Amino acid sequence: MFRGKKYQESAKLVEKAALYDTAEAMDLVVKTATAKFDETVELHVKLGVDSRHAAQQVRGAIVLPPGTGKTQRVLVFAKGDKAEEAKAAGADFVGEMDLVEKIQKENWFDYDVVVASPDMMGVVGRLGKVLGPKGLMPSPKAGTVTPNVAQAVNDIKAGKVEYRLDKTNIIHCPIGKVSFGSEKLLENCNALLGAIVKAKPSAAKGQYIRSCVCTSTMGPGIKINNAKLT
Repeated sequence: MFRGKKYQESAKLVEKAALYDTAEAMDLVVKTATAKFDETVELHVKLGVDSRHAAQQVRGAIVLPPGTGKTQRVLVFAKGDKAEEAKAAGADFVGEMDLVEKIQKENWFDYDVVVASPDMMGVVGRLGKVLGPKGLMPSPKAGTVTPNVAQAVNDIKAGKVEYRLDKTNIIHCPIGKVSFGSEKLLENCNALLGAIVKAKPSAAKGQYIRSCVCTSTMGPGIKINNAKLT
């Protein structure tokens, strides 16, 4: 695979076989980001679980201390007082059947997170086949089905991220922007890893965190020493 000149220069700063402490890894991820835009930094964590089994699912959400660097557009399904609370908290879109129809008829996806009050899930359930594959379906585990929709909106706007296993038992999650600098990225990295370790299913056997890699949008992958994480 051909890599550009900038990538090749950045890659020279990273030892392929080395396992870095989280602090070193965050320093490196900032140094190796050379794109002209503010790159997103992501963490990719492979777990020793089997996502095909419900008892070994790992999923949750956490508010990253310095935020994500991205403004999330929030859609809320709520009515009455809850709808007013969501609007006051800064939700971008609030509605009921009107939004369900808009999504169904117009294939509308101009939002990043969907929140619903519990009494609206009968309506929102009709969108399962549409929102599910995009990872947008509200769920109690992620804190996006909640009677306190205003708090959910506040958390998301403050930098809440959802983490969940994919089919290959890897969690992919953003932890901020390169412009944050290594200290804020380290804070977010530690917060996310701490949440993942805490979420270890009791059914998980053997080594829980198999590997951990951080990378910026256009930069090389940097391996983190996972022996120090669990």
